[in-house]
Amino acid sequence: MPVLLFLWVTWFGASYNIKKRTHLALTEIRSRLSYKHQFYCLVLDAVLWIAFAIIVIYHATSQTYIAYDNFAIVGGTDDVMEWWFYLATPLAWGLIVIRVLQNLAQDIKQYQRKEPFVLQASLLD
Repeated sequence: MPVLLFLWVTWFGASYNIKKRTHLALTEIRSRLSYKHQFYCLVLDAVLWIAFAIIVIYHATSQTYIAYDNFAIVGGTDDVMEWWFYLATPLAWGLIVIRVLQNLAQDIKQYQRKEPFVLQASLLD
């Protein structure tokens, strides 16, 4: 069961890091770009995250359904269903899409006001 619980920790942790803008950021490159190009990179990030999320959600949902449909039980237990753990992936990736859209809305507002973008974030903020 610890391996399956790890699904919950990793994917929801990834969504938290996206919220804090500390997940997969290329700050060294972006900080050297012009303001307009920084904005384009942030928009490209959002598009790529959402496209990848659609792929992950689609396939994770089908795998979750297969585990549900086959009444798959976690090895070593009597009545713990595997699909409960597999459900973490599509749920967390749905949350990732929400976080990406929140960040994109913030970036658009900052771009319109000509405010600097948050390129180097910290988990402690």
